[in-house]
Amino acid sequence: MKSLRTRIVWSYGSLIVLVVLMLGSMFVTLVWNYYYSSAVGSVQQRAETEAALHNRMIAYEPLREKARYMLRNMSVGTAHLQLLAGSGAIVVDSDGISGQGKMAETPDVRRAIRGEKGVWRGTDPLTGERIAAVTMPVKQGQRVVAMFRYTASLKEVDATVRSVLWITLLVGGAVVLLFFTVSVLIANRIAKPIRNLTRVAEKMAEGDWTRRATLRDRDEIGRLAETLNTMASELTRREKLKEDFISSISHELRTPLTSIKGWSETLASGDPSDVEELNLGLAIIDRETERLAGLVEDLLDFSKLYAKSIVLHPETMDIRKPVTETLRQFEARGQRESVTIKGSSFDKPLIAKVDANRMKQVFINVLDNAMKFTPRDGTITVTTEQQDGFATIRIADTGCGIPPEDLPHVTEKFYKGSSQRSGSGLGLAICKEIVELHGGTFRVESTVGEGTAVTIALPLFTTQQQLLEQESEQTK
Repeated sequence: MKSLRTRIVWSYGSLIVLVVLMLGSMFVTLVWNYYYSSAVGSVQQRAETEAALHNRMIAYEPLREKARYMLRNMSVGTAHLQLLAGSGAIVVDSDGISGQGKMAETPDVRRAIRGEKGVWRGTDPLTGERIAAVTMPVKQGQRVVAMFRYTASLKEVDATVRSVLWITLLVGGAVVLLFFTVSVLIANRIAKPIRNLTRVAEKMAEGDWTRRATLRDRDEIGRLAETLNTMASELTRREKLKEDFISSISHELRTPLTSIKGWSETLASGDPSDVEELNLGLAIIDRETERLAGLVEDLLDFSKLYAKSIVLHPETMDIRKPVTETLRQFEARGQRESVTIKGSSFDKPLIAKVDANRMKQVFINVLDNAMKFTPRDGTITVTTEQQDGFATIRIADTGCGIPPEDLPHVTEKFYKGSSQRSGSGLGLAICKEIVELHGGTFRVESTVGEGTAVTIALPLFTTQQQLLEQESEQTK
């Protein structure tokens, strides 16, 4: 299996090689066409010019006179000139009458024999030299009686093209090498931090949450490393909260169980006729059983909320009703603990679509917390209002308040803060989850030494006005 670094290098390298090959091929093609087309074009231009000047003058002369005229008037310049018979036999060239008996059979000659201008580039079979050749026919009427063949050596052109090709290859190789080096550097720059992240993630998977990824740059990988570190910190914090919760809940469960077991043994071995002791023991067992049931209920609710499996059974109702029922439920307890509970309700129905039992659970939990932390002769005030399309229930106490360092975390799961009071640390977290499932908000405000206020906002039912009108008509 190829590593990320290898894949990056090969990807970049293959792309660069492909681009260099394409550009190099285009450049070589242009150079090739330019030089060889220029060489052939130069020979062709001279052939056409001289043929236009001399062709008519010697068309009807004997072949030997043609040769003398050619040698006297047409052999100046770098091009090599040959006089051919109509059959393609070499009569004379610019070096003198030295070609007799030899046949020129190159494509340009064969084309000229047919009465057309012949152009060709290749290796001369007679000399073995690469040449550019242009052959012009000399006609008498429609018959080709002779041909002028102009040739030029391509030696210098070949040398120039070879030099350009070598330079192109060297430059292309240097470019490929350079970009391969750059690809390796880029691959290392990308793969190294990813390898670091992989090692850190593997250690975290093994349970070592103390490992942290090294932050190198503020790019995407840097942000990924920062996110991984943040996740590790959050999981570490949650793991600690969970351990604290397990320790705390174990203690909280042990206390009522110890009391129940102790009083059960006491009542079993005691005097059945001692009514006072019997009533005291049964009262303590009842209270501790209720406390134990509350802890278990919190755990069950938390499990459902955590698994997103809780199901609401909403109904359209006046939210003031569960609030009033909860206040009445706490009146007796308030009298026993010398805590004044005041209620102030909105003067019109606040129709909302809620799960009555779940919302009553929220109100009970919040009021129970307020009772726990409010001293004797303290006050708990519950107000119900309408604000911006929401029904707001505010439960404020005059208790000890929540320290500023604990306030942002009181609605988090497992969090118990610095309070030494008993509890699971799940109550407010469950309340917040239930309210948010209803589309509402749950906000806690507190000042140390003055008290705490919990504000619950629930969206009002959209057809409230119609319900109010219907209720008004029924009243009339």
